[in-house]
Amino acid sequence: MKDTGNKMEPKQIKEILEWVQQGKLNIEDAVEKIKHFPYEDLKDAKVDHHRPFRKGFPETIFCPGKTADQIIRICKSMMSRNTNVLATRCEKEVFNLVKKEIRKAKYHEFARVFTVIQKPVQYRDGYIAVVCAGTGDIPVAEECAVTCETYGSHVERIYDVGVAGIHRLFDQLPKIRSAVAVIVCAGMEGALPSVVAGLIDKPVIGVPTSIGYGANFKGVSALLGMLNTCASGLTVVNIDNGFGAATFAVTIHQLVSPLQS
Repeated sequence: MKDTGNKMEPKQIKEILEWVQQGKLNIEDAVEKIKHFPYEDLKDAKVDHHRPFRKGFPETIFCPGKTADQIIRICKSMMSRNTNVLATRCEKEVFNLVKKEIRKAKYHEFARVFTVIQKPVQYRDGYIAVVCAGTGDIPVAEECAVTCETYGSHVERIYDVGVAGIHRLFDQLPKIRSAVAVIVCAGMEGALPSVVAGLIDKPVIGVPTSIGYGANFKGVSALLGMLNTCASGLTVVNIDNGFGAATFAVTIHQLVSPLQS
């Protein structure tokens, strides 16, 4: 069987299904043959339409470095497959141009994210807790929260509970302990994820933020502090990478509570 390179033709899919029916191919091998297809070649972008099949959630549009026209064309390509769209790090001026072409687009200002919801989001049982140390960390926390919600996880937001007033965190521990996974965003010295990980038995994802004074080095101090944690059960993503933390938490959630097909 010959691959077409950027898409799988209906004839090829039919052939694979016939092989399964005839007992020439088992289901697992058939899935392996199909799961890498298709993608749509827009010349300056190759839109991965089969990512939901492989990962459980679709491709995300990372807006920096792309023109509004490129973002719009990628978005329309995804919409043509009835896929919900999430686009991160989108400035308001760029979104205003997108909105003229895609009326369904909704801007989440704190998160600097826009979404296009074409079909109702199916939510898993349980929730992900998104925790942040200070109000200044909320934009990164909101990128986490909106991503989780777009990809089928309910979110409990627990904001401004940093170690400078740790009693605020203790008041929220029952809610944090009941989560499937916990994302903790913190700048300055980045202590909060270690504290949380030492108090709960759920996976914790630390997100260092670039919030802080000069010696914070735009998040490097928080990153190194989290990487040097002595608390078990804590993993760390890159500085300000709310999206990466969210997709990791959603991956955990879909293992614990898969959506019913």
